[in-house]
Amino acid sequence: MDISWHYLAANYYQGLEMLAAVVAVLILLSSLDDLFFDAWYWLRRGYRRLTIERVRRPLTPAQLRERTAQPLAIMVPAWKEYDVIAAMIENMVKVLDYRQYVVFVGTYCNDEATIAEVERMRRRYKQLRRVEVPNPGPTCKADCLNWIVKAIFLHEKQHNMQFAGVILHDSEDVLHPLELQLFNYMLPRMDMVQLPVMSLEREWHELVAGTYMDEFAEWHGKDMQVRESMSNVVPSAGVGTCFSRRALMALSANSHDEPFNTRSLTEDYEVGAHLSRLGMKQIFAMFPVQFQVRRRAWFGLRPDRDLTVSMPLCVREYFPNTFKTAYRQRARWTLGIGLQSWETIAWRGSLAARYILLRDRKGIVTAFISILAYLLVVQLGLFLAAKHFGVWTVYYPSIFTNSTWFNTLITFNLGAMIWRAFSRAYFVNKLYGWEHAIMSVPRMVVGNFINFMAVARAWRMFMAYLFKGKAMAWDKTMHDFPSEDRLGQKHQKLGDLLTAWQAIDEEKLADALSTQAELSMPLGRVLVSKGWLDDETLAEAIAFQADLPRAQFNETTLQALSAKLPAALRTRWRTVCIGLTDTGQTVLAAANPLSAAVIEQLTEVLGQSPLVHIAREGEIAACLRLLAGITLGFDADQDLGVPLLGDLLIERAMVKREVVDRLMESYQPARHGRIGDYLADHGALSREAVEEAVREQQRLRQARKAQMASEQAELSPLELAA
Repeated sequence: MDISWHYLAANYYQGLEMLAAVVAVLILLSSLDDLFFDAWYWLRRGYRRLTIERVRRPLTPAQLRERTAQPLAIMVPAWKEYDVIAAMIENMVKVLDYRQYVVFVGTYCNDEATIAEVERMRRRYKQLRRVEVPNPGPTCKADCLNWIVKAIFLHEKQHNMQFAGVILHDSEDVLHPLELQLFNYMLPRMDMVQLPVMSLEREWHELVAGTYMDEFAEWHGKDMQVRESMSNVVPSAGVGTCFSRRALMALSANSHDEPFNTRSLTEDYEVGAHLSRLGMKQIFAMFPVQFQVRRRAWFGLRPDRDLTVSMPLCVREYFPNTFKTAYRQRARWTLGIGLQSWETIAWRGSLAARYILLRDRKGIVTAFISILAYLLVVQLGLFLAAKHFGVWTVYYPSIFTNSTWFNTLITFNLGAMIWRAFSRAYFVNKLYGWEHAIMSVPRMVVGNFINFMAVARAWRMFMAYLFKGKAMAWDKTMHDFPSEDRLGQKHQKLGDLLTAWQAIDEEKLADALSTQAELSMPLGRVLVSKGWLDDETLAEAIAFQADLPRAQFNETTLQALSAKLPAALRTRWRTVCIGLTDTGQTVLAAANPLSAAVIEQLTEVLGQSPLVHIAREGEIAACLRLLAGITLGFDADQDLGVPLLGDLLIERAMVKREVVDRLMESYQPARHGRIGDYLADHGALSREAVEEAVREQQRLRQARKAQMASEQAELSPLELAA
C-alpha cells in the first residue's frame, strides 16, 4: 500500500513537471508581449525627449485660458447614485474653471431617490438639466447615454445653439479645474479626447482598492500612450472622454440615433474603434498639472500631510474596496472587452490594431495561467520538501535534470517577473510615492486572484449566453465619493461659489463687493437687494458653504418652542427655535451661520449648544413677525426679498451697520417697542427716515404679493395642484 502510494505520487509529480513546462512557455509568450510594450514606451519616450520636446515648448494653463470658450455639455448617467450624485455635482461646479457648460444627468423613472437628489441640485445650479430615461432601470449605461444624447440635441434645437463637445463622466468622478479648458483647446481639431483615469489614494492596508491605484497608474501612464502611438486608436475609458459634435453626430448616424451600443457591456471601449473606422482624430491627452492632495500617515509614524503633486490632468475616483465588488466589476470589463468584442469589433483594423485586440483578449486565458503557476509552485515546493526530509523516496528522474532550455526559460521568466514588478512600482511611485510603490509588489498577487475570479465569472456568463440564450446583464457597482478633507480642498468664498454656480457673473460680483465695502452689508444681502440673486439660491449657497442643513418650518412647533429663546435674543441674532432632536438638543434657524460668541451666549440660555440650520431671510423675517404678534400670518413666500427694517435702513444708507449692531446688543422688544423707534430714540436716524423705511417695506411686500399672484395666474390647474 505504501509502495503504490509512492509510485502514484511519482507519476503525479512527473505530470506536474510537464504542466510546468507548458505554463512556463505560455508565461514566456505573455512576457514577450509585455516587454515589447515596455520597449516601445521607453524608446518612444527617449526619442521624443531628444527631438520633439527640445524644439516644442509645452502647453501651459495660460494658453488654455486664452482660447475662446465654446459651449460644452457634460453627460452623467445615474442609476441608484443617490448617495454620491449630489456630492459629485457640488464638487464639479465648485472646481471647474469654466463657465460655458451644461450638465445633463440621466435618471430612471423608477429611481426616485436619485431623482430627488438631482432635482435638489437642479434647483441650486442653473446649468444642470435632468434627463429621464423612460425605460425602468437598470437597463445599461449605453441606453442611459443614448437618451441623454437625444436630450442634448433637443436642447441645442430649443436654444438655437450647438455644443462644441460632449464630455462623458460617472457620478463618482472627481474633476480637475482645467479639464474643460483642455477640452475646449482641443476642439474641434480632435474628435475624441481621452483623459487619464486614476484612482484616488487609498490607505496602505486597503489591498483590493490599491490594485486599482497600481494598475491604472501603469495602464494610463504607459499602455494608453503606446496604444495611441502604435495604432492611432484610443479606447474610451467611459469617463473623462470628450466627443466632438461631429463625432457624436457620426456615431448617431451610423447606428439609428443610438451612438452607444446597448448590446455591449463595454460600449465605451468600442467607441474608439468605431471612430477610427470613420476616420475621426483621437488623442490620449497627457497634460501635466498640479493636484492638492492629503497624504495619510503610514503606520502612524508621521502626521498626515497636505501636498502639491505633479501628475497628468486626469479624472480621479474611488474604485471598489472589497474582493467581491472588485471581481464583479472586472468581470463586466472582461466580458465586454475580452469576449463580446469578438462579435462587435471582430478583428478589423490595421495590423497594429489587431495586435492591440489580441493583447486585450489574452487576459481571458492568462488569468488562469497565473493562478495555475501559483498552484504549481506550491505543489512542486511541497514535493521537494518531502524529498529533502525523506518522506517521499520513490520518484522518477526529473525531466528537467541538466535541461539547459528549461533553466534558461525559468531564468528569463523570473527576470521578466522582476522587471514587471519594477515597472509597476516605477509608475506607482510617480503618482503615489515610494510607500505605495513598495506595496504594489504584493498587491500584484492580490490583483491576479481578483482577475482570476473575474475571468471565471465572465466565462460562465458568456457560456450561459451562448448555450442558454441568457442575457448578459449589466452589473451595478456601488460608488463612494471623497470628502473635501480627503481631496485637500480649501474653503470657498461666497462670491466665488455663486459665480461657480453661474448664479451671478463676475461683473455683478465686482459691483456687489464694492457696495458691500461701502455699506458694510453682507454680500448675499447686497445681491438680493439689487435683484441679482433670489433668497432661495442665497440660502442654498450659505448652507453649502457652511456645510449646514436647510431649515424646515412648522408653525405649531415654532409657537410651542418660542419660550425657549427670549424675544430679545431672537431679534438681536435673527434666529428662532424650530425643533428638538431626539436627544433634546435645540435646533435653531438662521439666515447665516452664527458666530462662536453668539453660540456661546445662546448655549448659556438654552443649557446646551444648539444645532444651526440655514433658512431664507424671508423665512426668518416671517417667523420673527409671527412671534412678535404682528398679524401678517406665517407666509415666508410673501416676505421673500422683503428685508427686516434694520437691514432696509442699512441698504438705503440711512444708518451704518456697526451702529445698528451696537444698539441691538441692548435692545429689549418688550421695553423699547419697534426697532425703528428704538434707533430713532438713540439718535441713530430721524423718525422721518424710519417712517420712510416702513413705507418702503410695505411697498416691497405689496409688490411681492402682486408678483406671486401673477406667477400663479400663469400656471396650469395641474401645476397649481402640484
